Amino acid sequence: MYILNDSIDFPTVSAANEDGLLAIGGDLSIPRLLNAYHNGIFPWYDEDQPILWFSPDPRMVLYPEDIKISKSMRQLIRKNCFEITFNKDFKQVIDNCATISRPEQFGTWITSDMQTAYIQLHEIGCAISVEVWQHEKLVGGLYGIWLEEKKVFCGESMFAKVSNASKYGFIKLIELLKQKGVRLIDCQVYTDHLASLGAKEVPRDTFMEFLK
Repeated sequence: MYILNDSIDFPTVSAANEDGLLAIGGDLSIPRLLNAYHNGIFPWYDEDQPILWFSPDPRMVLYPEDIKISKSMRQLIRKNCFEITFNKDFKQVIDNCATISRPEQFGTWITSDMQTAYIQLHEIGCAISVEVWQHEKLVGGLYGIWLEEKKVFCGESMFAKVSNASKYGFIKLIELLKQKGVRLIDCQVYTDHLASLGAKEVPRDTFMEFLK
């Protein structure tokens, strides 16, 4: 296990264990976080744990052209059932992602320190949010890191207070990212929800090629 020090450098991702855990410690400074994402690494830990850094193999990714839109979702889009904004209220989006109840999850990995760090990333234009509104109320959203020069978007978390709200926002984000020439959406680890949207697992080496 690699213990990080004051240097923002990480070991090569091939040193990660079978769970994808690569290193422990360090901090959530902007330089370290940006270095992590540019090298296929992300922080993921609970409130009572030290900072843990992961680079799983395989990696869950979505190629924009593979997005799956169900018939019912297409109907919602045609009816403009939600209003979508980008970067209108990053703080409220990340707060909802941290606090919303998830049946399969106890607590949250989006700690207060994590929220502070990602808000700082947003303020310098490296983290973006999608807001989903209905009757002027925020009912869904998501946020992530945009590696613009690499044409990669790293999704972090999403939430929904109304059925299909987060999916709606995600699909609208994909439309925007396509226009910006994004080639890959990093979904990090497998979930049935992501798979239903067209994401799939690829070898970590394949994912790393997109970051070179």
